[in-house]
Amino acid sequence: MSEVRSSPARIIIFIVLVFLAGATKAASLPDFTELVEGHSPAVVNISTVSRSKSSPYPRGLRQEELEQLPEFFRHFFGGPLGPDSDRPSRQTQSMGSGFIVSDDGLVLTNNHVIDGADEIIVRLNDRRELSAILIGADARSDLAVLKIDAEDLPVVKVGQSEKLKVGEWVFAIGSPFGFDYTVTAGIVSAIGRNLPSENYVPFIQTDVAINPGNSGGPLFNLDGEVVGMNSQIYTRSGGFMGVSFAIPIDVAMEVADQLQQKGYVARGWLGVLIQEVSKDLAESFGLKTPHGALIAQVVPDSPAEAGGLMQGDVITKYEGEVIHRSSDLPHLVGRSAVGKKAKLEVVRAGKRQILMVEIGELPTEKGGALPAKTPKVASNRFNLELAELDDSARKRLQVSGGLIVTRVDSGAARIAGIRANDVISSINNQEVKTLDAFNAVVKSLPSNRAIPVLIIRQGNPSFVVIKLQD
Repeated sequence: MSEVRSSPARIIIFIVLVFLAGATKAASLPDFTELVEGHSPAVVNISTVSRSKSSPYPRGLRQEELEQLPEFFRHFFGGPLGPDSDRPSRQTQSMGSGFIVSDDGLVLTNNHVIDGADEIIVRLNDRRELSAILIGADARSDLAVLKIDAEDLPVVKVGQSEKLKVGEWVFAIGSPFGFDYTVTAGIVSAIGRNLPSENYVPFIQTDVAINPGNSGGPLFNLDGEVVGMNSQIYTRSGGFMGVSFAIPIDVAMEVADQLQQKGYVARGWLGVLIQEVSKDLAESFGLKTPHGALIAQVVPDSPAEAGGLMQGDVITKYEGEVIHRSSDLPHLVGRSAVGKKAKLEVVRAGKRQILMVEIGELPTEKGGALPAKTPKVASNRFNLELAELDDSARKRLQVSGGLIVTRVDSGAARIAGIRANDVISSINNQEVKTLDAFNAVVKSLPSNRAIPVLIIRQGNPSFVVIKLQD
């Protein structure tokens, strides 16, 4: 067997190839240095002072109690920085970030950064500290517009968040824990996220490290454009865990414009309560795939009622935009101009229809009432015990009819999630206001087929699917 030896030339070639491979990999990663240098001057630190006799901790919680809170979506206060308990009036401070959008001193930040503040101080990149006045704030979108007395200020370049793509590089500049002009980077993890706290904002999800003090700061793309405002994180510990959320700049600028022009934000309103379309519900409503927003209730005297929308309709398109999930609809409607005629595509009884609905203005939300107990009656094919509602119960529940569930035994109804005190309003799109009507409808139902059942639970209507197997 002959021995093969590597020549010096081959070794050199190998080293060069390894070097080139490393250089290529390094070249594929973004360099943020010039972007940070060019755009940091338009980012500001915001500190607030609040004076009150109440506890310095949120909603009356002490610090040790706050640390025991379970998993939640948290806004980013800098937190109390040393209230003076010896004084009758306690003074608390919080911190956040913001960015300048006009050279004469308009600054955007989160509403929760300045909420309840008696004094707002904006610190600029050149270390100047200026008092700010509040132009307007909107709690629903968590945005505030401030004004400082200065001229010829550096401003951010506003981008278009609707052009963002998942996987795109982004970076944040802010003041986490008071460390001014901290830069963190990551990618867009998802777009159009709806959070439990707010379904009128389609949040941008990123893995950019965001911590207390980053609130209200800008999220940039690699073109140096602001595409979002950092607002929230999802956490179990209270600190960053890889999931952060930003308000899209398109939404932020629309809100800011309305706050400057009118002092408040007018949002579009349809007047429907909606729910997600599951696989079984899609089958029961004649859809090939689960998508769209299922209307569980049409609010009386609402734009939806005037436009011909009905309970059980599935909205599949709004102004040409496909509704993949029910959460897609609220922010599309909310951003629509009040008085605009909107084109909706709906599926009704398995057939597609086009409706034109004039958008109204979002009113104050109202909660539902809890049902009271009523006498029980004999069981039926659903293995439910039911009772009819009297006039006072219907008034209390704000329903025109239906039957209240007083007991749920094992069977299809329990599997579907029906519970005691639910009100059954319709079955297979047929109203059931009396026990006789209920029994007649249930008796005629086929087996092994998805049947939509409309229930009202604590004032909130929703559809469930029952499959009878007898």
